[in-house]
Amino acid sequence: MSGIVRKGLDKIKNYTPGKPIEEVKRELGLSKVIKLASNENPFPPSGKVIKALGQDLKRINLYPDSRSFYLKEFLSKKLKIGKENLIFGNGSDELIVLALRAFVERGEEVIVGWPTFLIYEIQARACGIKVVRSRLKDFRYDLKDILSKVTKKTKIIFIANPDNPNGTYLKDKEIRSFLKQVPRNTLIFFDEAYSEFAPNDFPKSIKFLKAGSNIILTRTFSKVYGLAGLRIGYGVTKKSLVQAMDKVREPFNVNRLAQTAALAALNDKVYLKRIVDYIKREKKFIYGSLDKLGIRYVKSATNFVLIDSGNLSAKEAFNKLLRKGVIVREMSSWGMDNFIRVTVGKREENRFFLKALKNVLKGDSPLF
Repeated sequence: MSGIVRKGLDKIKNYTPGKPIEEVKRELGLSKVIKLASNENPFPPSGKVIKALGQDLKRINLYPDSRSFYLKEFLSKKLKIGKENLIFGNGSDELIVLALRAFVERGEEVIVGWPTFLIYEIQARACGIKVVRSRLKDFRYDLKDILSKVTKKTKIIFIANPDNPNGTYLKDKEIRSFLKQVPRNTLIFFDEAYSEFAPNDFPKSIKFLKAGSNIILTRTFSKVYGLAGLRIGYGVTKKSLVQAMDKVREPFNVNRLAQTAALAALNDKVYLKRIVDYIKREKKFIYGSLDKLGIRYVKSATNFVLIDSGNLSAKEAFNKLLRKGVIVREMSSWGMDNFIRVTVGKREENRFFLKALKNVLKGDSPLF
């Protein structure tokens, strides 16, 4: 369709989601398949969420509240910020798109880490924006390298903290120093999708916003709250930046059930603590098993673990695990040709995965 499709789109690689369980069962004729590829919460959402959704189903004939009033009211109190500092999206991914549309002019650039969450680069290129990559160092953002790449054309710096797919995070002192050196006309976009899983020394990013820094901070309900299927996230930034993003936001972008579920989820602190504690325990179990096997991995501040596939390429390890009924994420699209990323699942899923991994990388012998 030459002459119709925008130039440059053919150079953009589509984001590839994890394979569905039913598809793998059908293709490979397997009766048992587990999916540890998409960093989903292994458990259903809170009982309060299920109850609230049931009550709200009879109202889905009506459009949702386009401004997410009750969510804004709750979060403004929880985060101790103004309601005018909040914006909601169809997952936090949509907020990446809104920021690009609202703030980046033709000829300006964005900086992304590499490897990191692919959507920053995919959506920037889709908007016709030049992307500058900064290589991670020891699986962490190299802030000195990022600063060396900042020019007058740099409009947004994207930083996933904790990072996906590496699982590492930047600490308070590092961010504080970094923000002092970034030009005033450059925005720093902190994607904190996994912040609830991070250790206690994870930075309280909102204080940087309150101190006047030009930052956009986003979080999601997809991970720890178990609402990935409803797609809802939120952003926190200056009032003027929220107003700009609102101008390019579609009306009714967050559906009624997503808003209902998110509000109910925020009201269940017991569920939140249970999930966070569970993931921490299971990560220790996975680490211990990998240590026994002599398999290298990156300690994670998230609900997934980046694992070295050794002598096998990422694609080879992925395909061998797939044939054993385990769906993981192979990292070749990130330029990590010998790594797989594995979501922390339920204990029986983690055992099943580790047994399969042991067989794939080390051969058959007892593990547990």
